[in-house]
Amino acid sequence: MRVLVTGASGMLGRATARALLARGDEVTVLQRRPSGLPCREVLGDVADAGVVARAAQGRDAVVHLAAKVDVTGPWAEYARANVQGTRTVVAACRAADVSRLVHVSSPSVAHAGAALVGAGAEPADPARARGHYSRSKAVAELDALTADSESLAVLAVRPHLVWGPGDPQLVGRIVERARAGRLPLVGSGAALVDTTYVDNAAAALLAAADACGPVHGEALVVSNGEPRPVGEVVARLCRAAGVPGPRRRVPFGVAWLAGGVAEGVWTATGRRSTPPLTRFLAEQLATAHWFDQTRTRAALRWRPHVGLDEGFARLGAWYASGG
Repeated sequence: MRVLVTGASGMLGRATARALLARGDEVTVLQRRPSGLPCREVLGDVADAGVVARAAQGRDAVVHLAAKVDVTGPWAEYARANVQGTRTVVAACRAADVSRLVHVSSPSVAHAGAALVGAGAEPADPARARGHYSRSKAVAELDALTADSESLAVLAVRPHLVWGPGDPQLVGRIVERARAGRLPLVGSGAALVDTTYVDNAAAALLAAADACGPVHGEALVVSNGEPRPVGEVVARLCRAAGVPGPRRRVPFGVAWLAGGVAEGVWTATGRRSTPPLTRFLAEQLATAHWFDQTRTRAALRWRPHVGLDEGFARLGAWYASGG
């Protein structure tokens, strides 16, 4: 299969491109900076129509991961990368007669703050999604699924809390705050959460690229399917990195208010760094969110092959080797 992977400089995009190459597919990657992967590479902005058209030419399938993933920054940046970028990818797929598009989304597009217990892939809802990232991804997912047709099969895949060696998002931020002594446990730490080891997420995207066609026009949530208390997940990540785990607890209400204050300060001062806490993060750390994987596994004919315990061990080995 001839596949374009956008966003291959990110952890999941890189893992996906490597997995495609390992099984013998012809891979093109598109991102802003060199990936170092042994394949055809197109550098540029995913919202640039000319760049994306060149990358998509001659491809059978596109796996679209490129996105702005953050909790700060103006709406215009999220709209360009996530909304306009997705529209540009869709247009390029149509112009190049690409037959399959796997749009990588997020469970946050359908999360309005309430607990998610054994939930399915509810419809994306930009009006209720929390924050610029989630709202922009919700708009992008709706745009992508609207493009589903006889000539272009579209499948939206929502990997949940992807982590692994080299992860600068979930793992990197937890470890950085733990080292600085700024990692409290929000609430009781007992809320059950799903996460996804990176190799499993990449394998699910390959399965989605293969299944796209017979399976199309819907969203599927991907996770390890092993809900654990959030306090355990955070402690295991810290242990793997050799840093102290949370030493104090903060009530959810206090954390939520503090997150709102931090967001306001960062917005008012134009800071580009990540606030120590946001309202969305407080909700994620204190609220159950795990998903029914029945439809996903049946549709993709996929199951995770790396359990969480093995994933924590791999992460620990990576840190022990010097990261």
